Amino acid sequence: MQLKYKILKQCEDAKLASAKLAGVETNAKNKALIGIANAVKKNKNKILAANKKDLRNAKKNNLSDVLLKRLKLDNIKINEIIAGVKSVAKLEDPAGKTLAVTELDKGLNLHKVSTPIGVIGVIFESRPDALVQISALCLKSGNAVILKGGSEAENTNSTLFEAIRNVSEKYLPKGWIQLIGTREEVKEVLKMDEFIDLLIPRGSNKFVKYIQENTKIPVLGHSEGICHVYVDKDADLKMAVDICFDAKCQYPAVCNAMETLLVHKAIAKKFLPLMEKKFKEADVELRGCAETKKILKNIKKATEEDWKTEYNDLILSIKMVDSVDEAIGHINKYGSGHTDAIITNNKKTSDRFMDLVDSGSVMVNCSTRFADGFRYGLGAEVGISTNKVHARGPVGLEGLVIYKYKSFGKGHKVADYSGKKAREFTHKRIK
Repeated sequence: MQLKYKILKQCEDAKLASAKLAGVETNAKNKALIGIANAVKKNKNKILAANKKDLRNAKKNNLSDVLLKRLKLDNIKINEIIAGVKSVAKLEDPAGKTLAVTELDKGLNLHKVSTPIGVIGVIFESRPDALVQISALCLKSGNAVILKGGSEAENTNSTLFEAIRNVSEKYLPKGWIQLIGTREEVKEVLKMDEFIDLLIPRGSNKFVKYIQENTKIPVLGHSEGICHVYVDKDADLKMAVDICFDAKCQYPAVCNAMETLLVHKAIAKKFLPLMEKKFKEADVELRGCAETKKILKNIKKATEEDWKTEYNDLILSIKMVDSVDEAIGHINKYGSGHTDAIITNNKKTSDRFMDLVDSGSVMVNCSTRFADGFRYGLGAEVGISTNKVHARGPVGLEGLVIYKYKSFGKGHKVADYSGKKAREFTHKRIK
């Protein structure tokens, strides 16, 4: 019962703060963001010490190498965190923007204005840098936020949270940022639809489905990152090798890394051995379809399960296809709607791929790893959405606002617009 009231109080405080935060001026938000960047820099040693403690505990608990890499902070990552927060401060405030103005009648105007969503709950994986990114984006967009990081990053998250809260509450309403720590607390949060306006879970497919099935709160997120690169018959093969290597190996433990490589049969005999050599240097395990195995004889046979698996590791499945349409069909059947790319010099083929692949991000002649809020110029991302309602792809500032309608009149009454002598609406678009 005590736990229930603790979570209730945190959610109530966040809701009250969100109403005040919606009216905070951009200048105050930016001062808070610069304060956060400075606080992270000032507390760097304390943050890294907490992170080392988490890493020791994680190794004792046999956390996988992939998750350990996500968990670890160093001087480079700290500097990236600081740069990310400062970049958000430089971005245009997405809230309070007049999106459209319509004259309903003379002296009666309707304004469509962007507004914060309210209270956002974000449950994220073992990357503690995500806590700072999410906080910065919610702050700039005028949303209160309730954060839940992975238990393996408990010490790092707590240290970062305290630094952010202490400095930001000099400029913002108290209670705008909250941190919860246990799975039991998450279960209580899922019941708080009276206070929380949106949940963004970042984790496994199983975890996201659990969240969706156990709450009335709207959920925004993606369950998996099953990303593809299709190398077309008209591809520049050197470019294709470089892009495919980057898409798989630059950082294999993330949701925008390539998991399946699709290769047109016309260039397979020349391209696949080049790709195999490059991947061998990085210790990538290859699994291929029957046609692929005729060329790469020593690789494992891919199963049906491989086509729908997000490895998050140095494992890659390869399938040979007869056409761009077969590639598109495979992606739309097995993909997760996250990010998919084509390598080709044929514009007609690339246009078809871009139009028909049903994913949040589609790309021509570049790596799937570009599907990221920071790289898209969004400052950072609160998550990546494969939803088709409200926000899709990397969710930055624009995905954290909604809108409201504001009407301005001069004594206008609806009664004047009905009956025999009814006035007519002008419905003239002004903006």
